[in-house]
Amino acid sequence: MHIVSLTAPKELTVLEQNYEYDLLSPAKLLQKYVGKEVTLVRLVSENNSTKEVSVQAVLLSDNEGPVWKVGNQIITGMGADRYVFPDLPENLYSRPTLVWLLDNRHAGEQTVEASYLANAINWSADYVLTIGPEQKAADLNGWVTLVNNSGTAYHNAQLQLVAGELNRVYNQEQATLGALRMKDNVPAAAPFQQEALSEYHLYTLSRRTTIQNNESKQISLLSATGVPFRKMFEVDGQQFYYHNFQRPGYPMKDPVQVRIQFKNSEAGSLGMPLPAGTVRVYQGDSKGRVQFIGEDRIDHTPKDETVDLHIGNAFDVIEERKQTDFEKIATDVYEMGYEITIRNHKPEAITVEVNEPIGGDWRMLESTYPAQKSEAFAARFNLPVAANGEAVLKYRVRVKW
Repeated sequence: MHIVSLTAPKELTVLEQNYEYDLLSPAKLLQKYVGKEVTLVRLVSENNSTKEVSVQAVLLSDNEGPVWKVGNQIITGMGADRYVFPDLPENLYSRPTLVWLLDNRHAGEQTVEASYLANAINWSADYVLTIGPEQKAADLNGWVTLVNNSGTAYHNAQLQLVAGELNRVYNQEQATLGALRMKDNVPAAAPFQQEALSEYHLYTLSRRTTIQNNESKQISLLSATGVPFRKMFEVDGQQFYYHNFQRPGYPMKDPVQVRIQFKNSEAGSLGMPLPAGTVRVYQGDSKGRVQFIGEDRIDHTPKDETVDLHIGNAFDVIEERKQTDFEKIATDVYEMGYEITIRNHKPEAITVEVNEPIGGDWRMLESTYPAQKSEAFAARFNLPVAANGEAVLKYRVRVKW
């Protein structure tokens, strides 16, 4: 909790801050009135009618039931239809309450702002990517989803969102997205404005909004049309392929991943830092009806970085691999041969990227397609495959473990 004066900050000091959670209830009222006078009201039937009879009594104790003093008598078990209390005791509240003791050295009233972290109001980002009919450009719409379970409503408030990986000293749902701040009575203008904040990004909704308690609300974050993208087919091998563990005589199959990539740049109709979230991808069918074709989650993505989505695995593109040779050359030195077949049952030509993770100190001896050492323990091949055709990659590698 942080308290600051908006009128004269240097002339206001917070001396104490108390969180009062001794909440009002019938049992608490009786406890607070021990030693004090209470009116007991009883309903009495008389001559086919009911009348109220009031008795003044002092509550002596409320331990396992009230003990009353009426006149000079001490009474237990005296029932009442209701109790009437003259006042609400101090330090007993109908809801949890913050109480401040302030030192105001300003000659007059001050306007004070209180800021605090609420753990039960969260936000997340969601995106919808709709691929155009030519499959060369797409429309991207982003949404902020607010979920308020904080126990209070925020009326006519300014919304500010912090995106980034903020460190917290305890776990909080969706903590990696950042923080949410809502302030009352701040003038508004347009949609979200973005700015850098320390090592994070701040998104401010200039117009005011209201979110009720126990409500979920979606607010538009961005809308971009004509975002150029490229569609990729990718196969990723596995490390254990290089330890001669394959089932003899049977080819192995790996899924052919379908990936969508686009640049988060102004030239690509974007260029705004994108908070982490789920991207759902849609495409129109032959009748123009939009169909869901996959989804993936993106990390926080700065401007001019590439968004890479794995939306699923190809139905009409098949990969099969088999080990053609395994030879021990020397101590801890082996040579292995592999054959990878890509069959394309689509009516158009495609290119499939094959990534082979190879452990140890390795050297490519030969391959039917150019091999690129994409990193220390990986080789990459790009295989063009004709429409309704196939391509066969054969390579031989020497590995020292």
